[in-house]
Amino acid sequence: MSTQFSVLTTIKLPHFSVLADRCSSMNQIKQIHAQMIISARIQDNYAASRIISFCALSETGNLNYAIKLFNNTTEPNSFMWNTLIRALAGSPSPSQSLSLYAKMRKLGVLPGKHTFPFVLKGCANCGGSLLVGRPIHAHVVKFGLDEDVYVVNGLMRCYGVSGCVSDARRLFDEMPERNLIVWTTMISGYAQNFCSDEALVLFDEMLVEGVEPNGATLSSVLSACARSGCLELGEQIHGFIEEKGIEMGLILGTALVDMYAKNGAITMARNVFDEMPERNIATWNAMVCGLAAHGHAEGALELFREMEREKVAPNNVTFVGVLSACCHAGLVEVGLDVFNSMKREYGIEPKIEHYGCMVDMLGRSGRLVEAEELVYGMVWKADVVVLGALLGSCKHYGNFEVAERVVDRMLELDPQNHGVHVFLSNMYAEAGRWEDVLRLRKVMKDGGLKKVPGWSLVDGNS
Repeated sequence: MSTQFSVLTTIKLPHFSVLADRCSSMNQIKQIHAQMIISARIQDNYAASRIISFCALSETGNLNYAIKLFNNTTEPNSFMWNTLIRALAGSPSPSQSLSLYAKMRKLGVLPGKHTFPFVLKGCANCGGSLLVGRPIHAHVVKFGLDEDVYVVNGLMRCYGVSGCVSDARRLFDEMPERNLIVWTTMISGYAQNFCSDEALVLFDEMLVEGVEPNGATLSSVLSACARSGCLELGEQIHGFIEEKGIEMGLILGTALVDMYAKNGAITMARNVFDEMPERNIATWNAMVCGLAAHGHAEGALELFREMEREKVAPNNVTFVGVLSACCHAGLVEVGLDVFNSMKREYGIEPKIEHYGCMVDMLGRSGRLVEAEELVYGMVWKADVVVLGALLGSCKHYGNFEVAERVVDRMLELDPQNHGVHVFLSNMYAEAGRWEDVLRLRKVMKDGGLKKVPGWSLVDGNS
């Protein structure tokens, strides 16, 4: 179809919808819309619905244009409502899909089996808020759609995202029939909520039922393998992927890299990483963090430099991995340079986990005063984890001056934190400073503080 619709002058008016379906650009859509206005056919809902569909769902469309056209339609049909809810559910502002559904109900428009999957997708993409999810579930039951496999799948995903795996397990168990999508959603729900063992058991049940997994299923199972340390099963899945000729797409490839990396099979992780035709930041992070976690500091740094050469923008997770590598390898100056580059070169404000890495790094190298200054200069309020790492370094180097200030800071956060008193008392005892031991014990006694059995402060330098 040419860019200009010269045929509009000769074609019959009812064919606006046919022209809309043939469009490939917003310029063409706007021409059809203009002709509908000129010819007094603007309320032709079927043609308008095709225009809204193009604007809302096509890659070259314009969602805002679709919304304006929808708002100017006197009586939108159910296709229009569902199309716009679908588009908004997958947009950067998924909450708008829920607002549109609320407007739909307020106007008395009845939702159907094509409405709820998109509404529930919007709910899941908003974080699966139960304040929204449970009322929608009630609507599903009210309209008799609680046995529709696609609607129930949407409910399961919504509950899974919100962390209510038990509610998703109940829906799953009550389903009279289950397809691959439902199995995958349930396995994914377990994996996302750190119920790795349950995810793997369910995967085994799925195979027993004769349901063959696809790439999405295997990505979730690999995620569970990564968290539970099931390297052998992960290797079997890798073999299955190759045997069945399943495409190693971005998500599946990244899941495989992450599984191997978290299980310490760094060579295999790197092989998969190098063979991937496409990588995103999650792929790079899986490899960088895997190298860092298993003592390959130089490898992590080299990969980070490769990211820079390939113009791949790092994110918060990348820097946690790189700083962790520097910390465990004692590369203080390199770590400081990386830390300072976060805001200077990438516009990333360091978060508390980045400060934690730096405090640990400086503390391990004996640069306790610098570590303390970094803590006090944080834009984030230091927590007991960061302060605890510094306190552990104080013990290792016998720096009582800094240790006493850190203990005071920790007690400001938690006045009943008896453990830091015990920790400092032990430091005094090891140095033979018995008067300080007795003084501290008196402070604990006067304050009614007692050591709870089994409580301990981990020494990060041991």
